[in-house]
Amino acid sequence: MADMIQKLDAAARKAPVVPVIVVDDAKQAAPLAKALVKAGITTAEVTLRTPAGLAAITAMKAEAPELLVGAGTVLTGNDADAALEAGAEFLVSPGMSPGLRSALKGREDVMIPGIMTASEAMARHEEGFLRLKLFPASIAGGAPALKALNGPLPHLKFMPTGGISEDEVKTYLKLPNVFAIGGSWIASQSDIAAGNWAKIEDIAKRLLALA
Repeated sequence: MADMIQKLDAAARKAPVVPVIVVDDAKQAAPLAKALVKAGITTAEVTLRTPAGLAAITAMKAEAPELLVGAGTVLTGNDADAALEAGAEFLVSPGMSPGLRSALKGREDVMIPGIMTASEAMARHEEGFLRLKLFPASIAGGAPALKALNGPLPHLKFMPTGGISEDEVKTYLKLPNVFAIGGSWIASQSDIAAGNWAKIEDIAKRLLALA
């Protein structure tokens, strides 16, 4: 198994809750990283939905080297290259297009592609992807879908993301094929923008207690 996947799995065993982060200003990244680490978070996904995303990845790694920081909303080969150059240790995409697939050029071990169906999951596994994201989880069947997939596809491991509520955290994490869950409500865009670091820390601690 690839080194990156080993690191991801080890981090998830300690804290299987992954904040999906939207940063508007890279200056917010360092205090955010500090709050997440203080709460016990080991992995964070910084989306490339804003111009500050790449700089935020660099700043978070500089502030908290122990935090495993990845890039989310990776849609193109250019996104992948830029994110890895900025210091991202793993990549997350909402799906997989032929263009992105071709541009990865053997870097499947650092990408977690989104899937919605068993056929997509099987295809991504055949292509060499070692971890998958059920996305959007709430629309793709949620925990019942993952439970059903575990029967015929027990070798696949997922990080469901999208529409997961706090009440569902325990249900998802009890599933044998879920190695982590992702959520934007752990560190919301509005709380990050307002600098509500204590609130973010409290939410993260509460969710990790559930885990």
